Amino acid sequence: MVTETSTPDLAAVRSEPTTIKDTPGYRAFRVANLVALLIVCAVTLYPFVNLVAKAFSSEGFISAGEVNLLPRGFNVETFEVVMADSMFWINYKNTVVYTVVGTFISMALTTPYAYALSRQHLKGRSFFIGIAVFTMFFSGGLIPNYILVADVLNMRNTLWAIVLPGAISVFNLLVMKSFFENFPTELEEAAAIDGLTTYGVFFRIVLPLSKAVLATMTLFYAVSLWNSWFSSFLYLDQKELFPVTVYLRNLIAAASSPTAAEGLDTIQVGANIQSVTMLLTVLPIVCFYPFIQRYFVSGVMLGSVKG
Repeated sequence: MVTETSTPDLAAVRSEPTTIKDTPGYRAFRVANLVALLIVCAVTLYPFVNLVAKAFSSEGFISAGEVNLLPRGFNVETFEVVMADSMFWINYKNTVVYTVVGTFISMALTTPYAYALSRQHLKGRSFFIGIAVFTMFFSGGLIPNYILVADVLNMRNTLWAIVLPGAISVFNLLVMKSFFENFPTELEEAAAIDGLTTYGVFFRIVLPLSKAVLATMTLFYAVSLWNSWFSSFLYLDQKELFPVTVYLRNLIAAASSPTAAEGLDTIQVGANIQSVTMLLTVLPIVCFYPFIQRYFVSGVMLGSVKG
């Protein structure tokens, strides 16, 4: 005797919802998480919004502490005076040159160094890693560095004094090394079987597949060079060679003195001129960041978490 067993309707089973209801604790966590993120965003954005408001406000309102998120006593005179200064644009061009050249040199040195350190079969690998890590904790000091760069290497008042001494960041080097260590070895082995040399594998296989970490490290180096002012202040003494950050520093110092900023009314000197120059200085980085932001998180995470 054969008994018939009923089979469930697959269509009905598939149509049934399978969602899992959130627990009260999880819903409370999501709300708290959202509130915390909104607070962090507000705290992060407030200084920049306040800077923009001060840049378009009159000094009297700024000094009285009445400028918060919106401009008071709308003013663009300071923008006109700063942007009419030829030295501002000369120093701005210097900053662009220093950033582009310095970032290229840093990436050209850091990337192959990190790739070489990531190869387990490299002879003396521990020694070269140790040399890099050692420099994170110990340095020659300010005076020996100055003597080396200015006198021994004779790089004072040159581009190289800005871009060479800090060309390799050990932090960036270790992040890239970790990224290359997680790179699939099967791809490199297949490329080697096809006849590619080590350099061919590096340039034709590894680099095209490493856009995330390369973009992230490029951003780190570019922002560091763009914001740098101390090395320029230390090794340069010709105004025509200053970056815009040193121009900003000198302008703020001048605005704080009784003979502040020639060509500006006394009410426009001080916080207003500081805000204008700071806004003009930071604007290119703010505009540049969104284009590589999509690589940022993935580049850092891929280079810091072992798969």
